[in-house]
Amino acid sequence: MPTSRRAFLSSLAATAATSSLARDWSGQNPERYPDPDVIALDPAFEKLIQGNAPIRRLHTGMLWAEGPAWNGAGNYLVWSDIPNNAQMRYLPEDGHVSIMRNNANNSNGNTFDWQGRQISCEHATRRVVRYELDGKITVLAAEFEGKPFNAPNDAVVHPDGGVWFTDPGYGSMMDYEGHKGELLLKEAVYRIDPSGKIEKVTDEQVKPNGLCFSPDYKKLYIVDTGAPKNITVHDVVDGVKLSKGKEFAVNKGALADKAAKGGSDGVRCDVDGNVWASAGWIGDGFDGVHVFNPAGQLIGHIKLPETGSNLCFGGPKRNRLFITASQSLYSLYVNTRGAHFC
Repeated sequence: MPTSRRAFLSSLAATAATSSLARDWSGQNPERYPDPDVIALDPAFEKLIQGNAPIRRLHTGMLWAEGPAWNGAGNYLVWSDIPNNAQMRYLPEDGHVSIMRNNANNSNGNTFDWQGRQISCEHATRRVVRYELDGKITVLAAEFEGKPFNAPNDAVVHPDGGVWFTDPGYGSMMDYEGHKGELLLKEAVYRIDPSGKIEKVTDEQVKPNGLCFSPDYKKLYIVDTGAPKNITVHDVVDGVKLSKGKEFAVNKGALADKAAKGGSDGVRCDVDGNVWASAGWIGDGFDGVHVFNPAGQLIGHIKLPETGSNLCFGGPKRNRLFITASQSLYSLYVNTRGAHFC
């Protein structure tokens, strides 16, 4: 690393060390613009920052917030509070937060399909379900080759109607987020065809977790929260298969965690192919969101006082980043848009 860049990052670390933990998250004492916890590690990130937009804590009080997804038709955000067995909803018009479902089978990841139907990954039942427009529940995936899934974690949809999901098994490794039980399948990523057929697309990762498509759906990014703690990228072949993965990035913090002991979880792409990845389990100077350019270079950091778990773009223009982080929900308007609708 050139001396000038090293000095630049050292200076950032010094100035950022006290900002996130010391700030008043109640909103009663606003931060001065530009928000000191939105940090450009490379000039490329500066064009993605909305200089007069603050990080806002929208709600707190969950036990482990996860799986945010934006519903464009309803103009609301849904996310999971896994240990409390609830799905939450945020209404931007007045900031109202309520429990949308209070028996969600310890759901984790959520998304919406092209017909506006919510899809959720349930830990307690080890299945992927779809909430129909009339309120009924359709089970999309419950087993593979005669064995129950470990505990589906996160899901994304493809324009062809396919649903892709990860199955690392965390919800079955403890009673806190599901029901403790044996993992009977190798941790893997699966695709549910519109016909209902389920196929394994890769089992290269130790613990495949968050995933997202590139803007053109020709690549799939997968977070491995196992020993590698990296993000891999795969070519999507014929819309239904994956090439062997290549390491896209290691979520090694520029301001902290030089030894790369931290990790990511949920990921999303913006319209230019930058990858926005939650980050956590290290502490101040690492936790929050890390942003990588399409080449895998870390260019930006959104600093939060809690471990980031997942994120999505939302709002009518898809320019509002929603972040679930441990016990809280945060948001930040950015100068880009999410690549996809939720």
